[in-house]
Amino acid sequence: MDRRDFLTISSIGLAGLMLPYSRSIAAQELVSGLDIAMKKAIADAALEAATGSGASYCDVRIGRYLQQFVITREDKVQNVVNAESTGIGIRVIANGAWGFAATSDLSTAGVAAAARQATTIAKANSRFQTAPVQLAKVAGVGEVSWKAPITKNAMSVPVKDKVDLLLSVNAAAIKAGADFVNSTLFTVNEQKYFASTDGSYIDQDVHRIWAPFSVTAIDKASGKFRTRDGLSAPMGMGYEYLDGGGTKYVSPNGVINYGKTYDMVEDAVAAAKQAREKLTAPSVKPGKYDLVLDPSHLWLTIHENVGHPLELDRVLGYEANFAGTSFATLDKREARFQYGSDRVTLFADKTQEGSLGGVGYDDEGVKTKRWNLIDQGKLVDYQTIRDQAHILGKTESDGCCYADSWSSVQFQRMANVSLAPGKEKLSVADMIKDVEKGIYIIGDGSFSIDQQRYNAQFGGQLFYEIKDGKLAGMIEDVAYQIRTPEFWNACSAICDESDYRLGGSFFDGKGQPSQSSAVSHGSSTARFDGMNVINTARNIG
Repeated sequence: MDRRDFLTISSIGLAGLMLPYSRSIAAQELVSGLDIAMKKAIADAALEAATGSGASYCDVRIGRYLQQFVITREDKVQNVVNAESTGIGIRVIANGAWGFAATSDLSTAGVAAAARQATTIAKANSRFQTAPVQLAKVAGVGEVSWKAPITKNAMSVPVKDKVDLLLSVNAAAIKAGADFVNSTLFTVNEQKYFASTDGSYIDQDVHRIWAPFSVTAIDKASGKFRTRDGLSAPMGMGYEYLDGGGTKYVSPNGVINYGKTYDMVEDAVAAAKQAREKLTAPSVKPGKYDLVLDPSHLWLTIHENVGHPLELDRVLGYEANFAGTSFATLDKREARFQYGSDRVTLFADKTQEGSLGGVGYDDEGVKTKRWNLIDQGKLVDYQTIRDQAHILGKTESDGCCYADSWSSVQFQRMANVSLAPGKEKLSVADMIKDVEKGIYIIGDGSFSIDQQRYNAQFGGQLFYEIKDGKLAGMIEDVAYQIRTPEFWNACSAICDESDYRLGGSFFDGKGQPSQSSAVSHGSSTARFDGMNVINTARNIG
C-alpha cells in the first residue's frame, strides 16, 4: 500500500471509500446485473428527452457499481462491507456548453426529467462560456459489449473463503515473527452501459481486485519497530489473481515478486522475516548511488512524474487549485523536449490485459488504444479526451475519459502509463553486475512531489546495497531525491520484457468534487545512474 492509498483509507475512513448513493446489500446480490434490454430502453428515453429539449449532443451512462471490502487484523475480522450503487448520469451539449444531471430513478419519467435538467443547465452555462465545446468526432459502434477477461468472479467467492484466506495470512505472518499484521481484500465490479447520440450502445463489465497487507516487527528492548507491506499489485482481474500458482519473479537475493498471480501467505511470511531483519539493518550513508529499481517500486515514480504531468488538463492549469500544474508545458511538446534518455519510451495503454484501467471503451464511447507519450526520450504527446483533442491539433480522443460513478461527470483521467521494456536481453542479475556503488529498491513507500511534478522524493519497502556488482545486504532509511527530467535522462539500462510487471494505484484521486480511479503502471527493472540518496533517519542539529 503506497502513501496515497494509506492516507486515503486512514483519513476518510471506510465509508469515504464507498461510492456516492451506495447502499449495503447481501453478498449474494453482488453477482446480479441489470437486463441489457432494459438498459437500452432507459438510455433511449434519456437521449430522446435531451434532444427534444434542445441538446445537440447527449451521452448516457447507466451504471451498477459493486464493492466488497473484507478487513482483518491478527485473528479478528474488523469489517465486511458489501455495497451497491445504481443510477444514470446524463451529459449534454446545448448552445455550445456542457450540462450534466444524474438520478437513481430509472423510470422513464425519472430519466427524462434528468435529461431535461441537464439541458437546462447547459443552456444556463452557455451564457458564461467564452467558446463553444469542440468535440472530436467518434463514429457510432452500434450495440457492442466488452468484458474483463477474468476466470473467477471475486464477487461469487463466499465471504467465508475470503475471511479464511486473510486470517491464514495473518497467522502465517505472526508465526514467522511479526508482532502485528493487518490484511484487506478489496473487490470491485463496474457494470457500465454507455449510449450516445453518435449511435453507440456499449455494455461493459469491469473487475478489479487488491489484497494489501502490512506487518510490523518490534524490538521490545528498544521499542524500535519496522514494517513491510505486501508486494502484490492491484489488478484488473478476478479471484484467479490470488491462486498463487503462476510465474514468480525471484530477485538475485531471493526476494520473491509477483506478476499476474499472487501467493499472499508466502509473501506475508517473507514480510515478517524481512521486517524483523530491518530492525538490525545498517542505516544508509547519504550520497550518490546508481539505483536499480524493481517494477514494484518504479510504478509509483512513473505515476507521479510521468502519468500526472502528462495529463493535458493539468498541463492547461485546470487542476491547479487542487492538485497543481505541470512542468511539461505545451511548448515542450513542440520542441520535442528531452524528457529521458534515448532508451526511455513511456506509453499510455487502456487495452492492457490485467491492468486496472483496461477497458474496451472509455466513458465517452471512444475505443481504447495504446499511444506513446515519451518516444526514445522525446516528449511527443499528452493524454486527451474528446473536448481537448483540438487543442493539440488532433482529430480524435485518446480514449481516457472516466467517471467513478453514474452520479459523477466524466472527465480526463490517467491511462495506464508504462515504461517499455529494454529491447536487448538483460536480466536483473546482469544489470547489477555492472553497478559499482548502488542500491536495489523493491516495493513502493512514502513519497513527496511538488506542484509541478518536477522535484520529488521517493522511499520504498526493501533496500539492498550493491558493491562492486554484488548485493551486499539490507540497508535502511533510504530515500532518493530527483528532478523529473534528470531522473529519466539518467536511465542507463532496462531489463527485457521477461521481467515486465504491473504495479498500480487502486485509489487515485483527482478533481473537485474529488473522484477516485484505478490505474496500472508497468515496467521491467531499470537502472538510474548517479541519483542523490538521503538518510531519512538522520537528525539535523
